[in-house]
Amino acid sequence: MLISLPISELKPGMFVERVNRQSQGASIKIKTRGMVREPAIIQRLVKEGVEELIIDFSQSDVPIPRHLQPAKQANKDGNTSAEQTMVAKPKLSDRDLTQATLEQEFLIASTCYEQSMVKLRAMYHELTSGMQVNMELLSDVADAIVDSVFRNPDAMAALTLLRDKNSYTWRHMLNCAILTAIFARYLGYEINKVRQMALAALLHDIGLAKVPQGILTKPGKLTDLELKAVRRHVALGLGMLKGQKHITNMMLEMIVNHHERIDGSGYPRGIDGDKLSREARILNIVDVYAAMIADKPYKKGEESLAALRFLLSQKSAFDQALVQRFIKCVGIHPVGTLVRLTNERLAMVVQGNEDNPIKPKVRVFYNTLHRHHITAKDVDLSVLKDDIKIIGSTQGTEFELNLSRLLKEHLLP
Repeated sequence: MLISLPISELKPGMFVERVNRQSQGASIKIKTRGMVREPAIIQRLVKEGVEELIIDFSQSDVPIPRHLQPAKQANKDGNTSAEQTMVAKPKLSDRDLTQATLEQEFLIASTCYEQSMVKLRAMYHELTSGMQVNMELLSDVADAIVDSVFRNPDAMAALTLLRDKNSYTWRHMLNCAILTAIFARYLGYEINKVRQMALAALLHDIGLAKVPQGILTKPGKLTDLELKAVRRHVALGLGMLKGQKHITNMMLEMIVNHHERIDGSGYPRGIDGDKLSREARILNIVDVYAAMIADKPYKKGEESLAALRFLLSQKSAFDQALVQRFIKCVGIHPVGTLVRLTNERLAMVVQGNEDNPIKPKVRVFYNTLHRHHITAKDVDLSVLKDDIKIIGSTQGTEFELNLSRLLKEHLLP
């Protein structure tokens, strides 16, 4: 779990992820993350003007300070309710989280993403073996995602573009949590509400662990019985979450209704839009978008633009006002997307343009005609005098390029 900590509270045994704030004029450069082993290191940081750091308590040898831990509040019967436990998270606003550049945040976001993937994969396999949901683990994952999104949403957004058909189920859970957090922040939800929504998105497909795994990876069309088994994952998931802490009524409603549609064509109950909360409608959109752009064991993922066009085409199924805002939020060409330009170059989108979505800021890095890398250069297509345009997106495989490697090469500081 990543927490911003003032230098006055830094102690030996804490794992420093990065320096978050320095006094004006300070110029210390910390190139490596690592454990604080002795007080002398703290004294040096103070001397160099460090004022605030990001601490990764999942790698630290000391616990999270008591005043930063959520305080449980008892109800009249002396029990701690799920709603109270969730609300007991530190009440932060977006102003409490220091804003970061894309390059600054990508280091934290990519580390968080990789660690979360490992945790979710292990937990998913445990669930298929009959073990219970680890809500503390999932809550920590959701919190780390939301903290990163509030510092800079583009870093986490870029990571949702990575594809791996062999990790679809838990990668989908993680990507839905990220995209839900990004969209909820964009819509103006306060941070503690976003935490709940991100956790609900992490949990929405938890019941798939109880579905025969061979069905989930089967190529081709499912039989009626197999389709019925898959659709049972909603009820199975609710059963797995019964009595768990951290679950609020809003989260349960999002989870039970994530396959419902506003025209009543969804499942498991076929309810219509009047009975679907705004939060459930948000997860409806995110779930379909994330599923469409991901590689599955039996199918290659679509490009982001194709997924957005599908959401627009399903006017009776999805809340179109929210779909329009989702498109503005993620962008026609999301940050991290590789795009082909009319001047025979490849570029990576590094900043969206809400006013003119087809002309984002890009980092040009590859010559497609001669098939070689060139010196990277940032270009704002909206102010470029030359008539250079985006002609489409690509995964880069036709040029033997690896998106994961490119993201680290161009977005790490």
